Amino acid sequence: MNDSPEIKAEVIAVFPDKVKISVDDIASFSDGKSIKVGSYLRITDNEDCALIAIIENFCIEVTDKAERRHIIEALPLGIIRDGKFLRGGDTLTIPPTGVSPATEEDIRRIFSDSVAPERKFEFCSLVSNDKIPVPVDGNRFFNKHIAVVGSTGAGKSHTITKIIQNAVAAKDGEYSLNNSHVVIFDIHSEYRTAFPDANFLDVTNLKLPYWLLNSEELEEILLDTGERDNYNQSSVFRHLVTENKRKHNPSLASVFYDSPLKFDIHEVLNALFNMKNETVNAKNETRYMVVDPSYGLLSEGKTDASHGLQLTAEERLEKYFASRLEFHPTKSQSITNGSYADKSLDKFFSRFESKVGQERLDFLFGPSADTATLESTLKGLMGYGSSCLNVTLIDLSGVPFEVLSITVSLISRIIFEYGYHYKVLRSAAGETVNNDAPILLVYEEAHKYVPNSDLARFRASKLSIERIAKEGRKYGVTLLLSSQRPSEISETIFSQCSNFLAMRLTNPSDQGYVSRLLPDTLGNLCDKLPTLGAGEALLIGEAVVMPSLVQVAPCDPAPSSNDIPYFELWKEQWKDINFDSIKKTWLKI
Repeated sequence: MNDSPEIKAEVIAVFPDKVKISVDDIASFSDGKSIKVGSYLRITDNEDCALIAIIENFCIEVTDKAERRHIIEALPLGIIRDGKFLRGGDTLTIPPTGVSPATEEDIRRIFSDSVAPERKFEFCSLVSNDKIPVPVDGNRFFNKHIAVVGSTGAGKSHTITKIIQNAVAAKDGEYSLNNSHVVIFDIHSEYRTAFPDANFLDVTNLKLPYWLLNSEELEEILLDTGERDNYNQSSVFRHLVTENKRKHNPSLASVFYDSPLKFDIHEVLNALFNMKNETVNAKNETRYMVVDPSYGLLSEGKTDASHGLQLTAEERLEKYFASRLEFHPTKSQSITNGSYADKSLDKFFSRFESKVGQERLDFLFGPSADTATLESTLKGLMGYGSSCLNVTLIDLSGVPFEVLSITVSLISRIIFEYGYHYKVLRSAAGETVNNDAPILLVYEEAHKYVPNSDLARFRASKLSIERIAKEGRKYGVTLLLSSQRPSEISETIFSQCSNFLAMRLTNPSDQGYVSRLLPDTLGNLCDKLPTLGAGEALLIGEAVVMPSLVQVAPCDPAPSSNDIPYFELWKEQWKDINFDSIKKTWLKI
């Protein structure tokens, strides 16, 4: 029974994961304060122990005497004993002696003592009381993968912005720049207003030399996986790229197709052109019928066994790389097609040449690829340029859709491999911390390039990001995934997340997907997801003392993700549009 006889409130049932409470007069019980789903209750026993529970739902029952009473169901969270909060409610003696709304001091004690001061990281407060901040363990938060999910307009971009702004501002001493490193993949060009001083990269200044692409990425760009001759094309291409890498890196003993070494893609194109047009002497197939002043044909274009250029395999490749050659046409019993002059490479060559020549792909195949180095590329991606910057903002809005996932894959893989090799270096030096400059990779709208799909065009990005999800923590590379459709994200990646901010979700399949993957048993709290307001979230994971409904603090400056006020704009006077300027921007005239 409650200690106050005027307020009839009692525990009527106790379950392992639920406490059921009957309240006669909810107004007197709440003492004028707001009681709602997500509010906290204090349940006491005879041993000076208090159970803290969070309200999941309530209903009104009418007795046989037509009396109304409120039935509250609450999820046990933990025990306050000797002034300290402990997760779990197994030590509460039965029957409980009283129930009342938890005091602000009770609730504050839960969170204030949950994280050591040096690890405390704050960006939100309780929905039920915005005066009570909800800290997370900064080490456990950033050292484990994070997922922020919610429908459009729920506040995902603001949440991510606030987290990063607070992380960048955190300092242990008097200095202007802390050691945080964040790379944001901004697919909708939202974050530049939030991070005006960031290391900003878009298609105009992004430099990703093609020779850093691995086999999956190169072939995804250049090969048509649906073509009948795909295997033949792939085999030829792999051979040419490997040999060209050997040509340009003669000092290296071991050179492989996937080695991140410079090669000349235009030389590879030359060789491919020559191979598809190649003709050989029918009387001596070791002689290649390149038009050359060193020999002349017999009358009527006939040959004998001495006609053509005698080339070894190495000499042939060297000559084919150097320039595009002219070959004598085929002639019955004298000149025949070479091994690849059967039209099987024609479509591949046309597509290859078109891709390399596209101005919009200059960030991959443009002139900067010749001067770029692995070191300069890595510095550019991590904010170690002429000025050091905590946040690198990669604006993907201008990246052509067909290479979007490859761009993300390449950047992700380079940063992961940086982490791996940095660990090797530090381990050899006897350092105990694998990476003293750890990196957070933020994937906005992650379902667009790591979907729960087996389509070939997502293969490269899924392989790269799934590897980071499974292994990245060991090398100081972690993920923050943001998506409005969590059910469409690769389950391999999503299931590796240890901390979640689940915001408003209205799609039943997304709600169910999130509920299945959340690491704690939350009872009916997940049912709250469709009704959360903007900026409200269910915060759960290893970094927080207990699952909590929180309100993310406002960020300043904010991302440019606000809704367009359609109706207000429509009511204004007709506006003229400069279509010529749009065209010039569109076509980059």
